[in-house]
Parts: sequence; structure tokens; C-alpha cells
Amino acid sequence: QVQLVESGGGSVQAGSSLRLSCAASGFTIDYHNVGWFRQAPGKEREGVSCITPNVGSTFADSVKGRFTISRDNAKNTVYLQMNSLKPEDTAIYYCSTVDIQSSSCLEGGRLSNEYGYWGQGTQVTVSS
Repeated sequence: QVQLVESGGGSVQAGSSLRLSCAASGFTIDYHNVGWFRQAPGKEREGVSCITPNVGSTFADSVKGRFTISRDNAKNTVYLQMNSLKPEDTAIYYCSTVDIQSSSCLEGGRLSNEYGYWGQGTQVTVSS
């Protein structure tokens, strides 16, 4: 069964850090681009960060310098390290993945193809 599961969200104070995980099962992410998206209430979904199999990465301008993305193919997992969190980072965070033949990581942190596998999301709430 193909599945992506996000974890690591929570409620934190501004300035805190969280590390989100996106664990894949039922397939291997070795040849997949993986993107993190977020959606805040009343707003459109936006790309946050994207990572390629050779560990190239892109980020939304709003998170550059604060977030990093990494992958551990042995664990079939991608991580989003979020530092210096701000209230405007509050959203549900989703990961998505598409094979490299069908997608690319765009500037601005967006995975080009949004018709791949998706997780159920994890809530991040940052209070001031």
C-alpha cells in the first residue's frame, strides 16, 4: 500500500523550531522529487520546499534562511527542519512526491507536478 505519512507538527512559540518528517511506504523515494506544501486557513496551498534525488533543493522566499530540507533514502524519509518559526508559518503541512521523470523542483519551493502521492498533513501552529 502506497502511503506518505507526515509527523512532527505541533504548537510552539514564535522563534521555536520543529522538524517535520515525511515517511514513505509501499514505494521507494530514491528517484522521486519530494515537496513540502502548506495551507493556512482561508489561503491557497503554497509550496514551501522541494528536494531532488541528488539533494538539490528550493525554498519559498518566505522560509529561506529559516527552513532546511533533507532526505534519508535509507529510511525512505524526507525532513523539513523549521527554525525561527513565525506566526505566519501556521498551517497544515503536507508532503507530496512524484518520480523525477514526471516532475521537477521549481524555484520558490514548489514541486511542479501536484498529481502524485500526498500525505494527510500535519498541523503546525505558531503563537506570538
